[in-house]
Amino acid sequence: MSANNNSTYALAYLILKGFEKSFRRFSNISAGAKQRFEHCNWSACQQASKNRIDQYEKSLNETVSELYLRIEPHAQSNNFWQSLKQNFVSFLENHPQFELAETFYNSVVGRIFKHQRIEQDMMFVLPSRCYLAGHVRPNVVNTFDAGTTVKLTLEKLFSHYRFNMPFENYLRDLKSLTAEIKRRLTTETRKTVKKVEMLKPGFFRGKAGYLIGRICFEEGQMPFVIALMTNERKELFIDALLTEKRDLSVLFGFARSYFMVDSQHPAEIVAFLQELLPNKKHFELYTSIGFYKHGKTVFYRNFLQHLEETEDKFEIAPGIRGLVMMVFHLPSYGVVFKIIKDEFAESKKITRQTVIDRYKLVKTHDRIGRMADTHEFANFHLPLERIHPDLLQELQETCANSIEVTESELLIKHMYIERRMTPLNIYLAQTEEPEKVRSAIDDLGSTIKQIAAANIFPGDMLHKNFGITRHGRVIFYDYDEICYMSERNFRELPRSDAPYALDCLSVAPDDVFPEQFEHFIVGKKHLKEMLKELHGDLFSVQYWQDIQKQVASGDIIHVTPYGETQRLPR
Repeated sequence: MSANNNSTYALAYLILKGFEKSFRRFSNISAGAKQRFEHCNWSACQQASKNRIDQYEKSLNETVSELYLRIEPHAQSNNFWQSLKQNFVSFLENHPQFELAETFYNSVVGRIFKHQRIEQDMMFVLPSRCYLAGHVRPNVVNTFDAGTTVKLTLEKLFSHYRFNMPFENYLRDLKSLTAEIKRRLTTETRKTVKKVEMLKPGFFRGKAGYLIGRICFEEGQMPFVIALMTNERKELFIDALLTEKRDLSVLFGFARSYFMVDSQHPAEIVAFLQELLPNKKHFELYTSIGFYKHGKTVFYRNFLQHLEETEDKFEIAPGIRGLVMMVFHLPSYGVVFKIIKDEFAESKKITRQTVIDRYKLVKTHDRIGRMADTHEFANFHLPLERIHPDLLQELQETCANSIEVTESELLIKHMYIERRMTPLNIYLAQTEEPEKVRSAIDDLGSTIKQIAAANIFPGDMLHKNFGITRHGRVIFYDYDEICYMSERNFRELPRSDAPYALDCLSVAPDDVFPEQFEHFIVGKKHLKEMLKELHGDLFSVQYWQDIQKQVASGDIIHVTPYGETQRLPR
């Protein structure tokens, strides 16, 4: 079946309609977040998060299937695809989500050609135009006059941002919030406050809602985030005020589930957020509000630009070699690249598909600030001249089925990209300050507990499988042995004076003996003793069985992205 220019116009429109259907589904799920929060329907929150991720693939499959019904894509000429893209661009001139539509178009073409034709003539490797930040700012920002007292300004704010539920104690929270703002602003600074700007939509994730904005001075600004939670009586209370950029960076961190944000102008939301967090990259912020596919697109563009501006070589990542993944990095860029090895060590009773499924599980699960997000790529091209010889040799030895080497390029057929962190074993070996070591070990124990309470058994808990961020947070990043808590049988070790009793022990594949954890989570004796002191319950069967019961009862954990000391008094 041939296709002329008129048909490319119709097919471009078909793809646009596919995107708009996807965005509608995304928006409908996001718009329901406020009501789910008001009803304290936490299980529905988790399901909505998963559904929102899944809907993109559903919309993409529908659009690609419709295209195949109308044409034979692989029979079309290059001129056809160039015409299709040109017609698609013509539809985007005044489109409020043009940048997301371009990514959806890329997904369609990428699916058809299995990501083997990543060319500007075929796809939007580069955007059709740049987004002009600020031109729809009134559509996403509420502005409050700050010419009166702090208390009166806050009262105006809360008269605008209303929830269909009573406050636990509105006057108490208003007083606490007023005092906190006054504490963080000097008397002289308060005199220069011009206005308060707040993003119109609330941000929802887990059991919390957030109102996000800034206090604008004559010179400069202060980020301004009000964290809202509910009590067991379904009453609202203000849990914290976040104003430090470090706290906002953690709030929008890569180890948390995506926010639910109801807006028709995501590019403007991202532009405003980047003004609050100039060190966050665009792709990180798009990803944080749920547009992870577009985050991937923006990452790739950012990465290509970085390659052009640098000369360092891709190298094997520091740390102990993994049994399942080959990991490498570009020292000047803050991510790692992970490729599934062709063969696993005998101790790993899993398949390649098992690993892929587990990475997908983490993508759709509540990561509670403790599991790193990943981006999955197919047919990723790297310039061969930038590949260190030692890396190339190891890739050929361990991942030959996943790579192709040409005269000028290394083609990686399938891989994951993840934020780079310092492996915890390296951090502990290099850190000389005892309080930092103790803090990291304490956070390691908390990480394991929080992941378990979120219904994930980490499996391989060697400390080399955890990283530590620049903010000192421990994050888990090795997923090949994770499973749901219900899939493991936590048992006591048998007691016997008979020699070789353990050798005769009947062990099922799902059996786990928590008493043995102390022998492998951390290696050095003083670190083991420290972990046992801080989190001795991790080595108790009862602890793990109690967590299983908690999860089975439907009790959903919420981990705040800030410390206990930052919570307002109740």
